[in-house]
Amino acid sequence: MVKGKRVTCEDCYFKQNMLCALELSAPCVTFRSAEQGLRPERQLSFVFRTQRTRTAYAFPQPPVAAR
Repeated sequence: MVKGKRVTCEDCYFKQNMLCALELSAPCVTFRSAEQGLRPERQLSFVFRTQRTRTAYAFPQPPVAAR
């Protein structure tokens, strides 16, 4: 198994641009790769199934109680 390069605080965008005020031994939760800058990670897009986009309701309606 190939292991990736371990990230350090020195690889962080904030550290390289002198925006980090933390002195930790490991990267913090706000770590952003200096190579990518502050560009956010690509998110998955939501795609509807064609079957459900053409029906009025995806689930049957409950029966109406008689009065």
